[in-house]
Amino acid sequence: MARNRSSEGSGPSQRQLRVGEVIRRRLSEVLSRGDVHDPDLNRIPITVGEVRVSPDLRIATAYVVPLGGENQQEMFDLLHRNRGELRRLLAKGLDLKHAPELRFRLDETFDRLEDTRRIFADDAVRRDLEN
Repeated sequence: MARNRSSEGSGPSQRQLRVGEVIRRRLSEVLSRGDVHDPDLNRIPITVGEVRVSPDLRIATAYVVPLGGENQQEMFDLLHRNRGELRRLLAKGLDLKHAPELRFRLDETFDRLEDTRRIFADDAVRRDLEN
């Protein structure tokens, strides 16, 4: 029985992955160069860890974190306030029929990585791994 690509458990398509990576790079460029006409947003260094796009490529969810992890709420407020301009700036560098709607979520990858390191550094865990 053939599986439907949109069935539960199937991952993103190659096109979604490619478009997500192009958007991630472009968004990182726009934010790092300070192309947005908002000095408050331009003063916050933001890391774009990943961008996931919907199957129809109309919604792009960017996983972001401010450098140092501070001022998260301010970062989200500024990104939300400027998402129209960000969308317009992104559209210039994309070869898509429609510029995707931007959504922003906190990138917790670094926190999970640190938690994993802490677990592996525990003496009891190291003993278990060595045996």
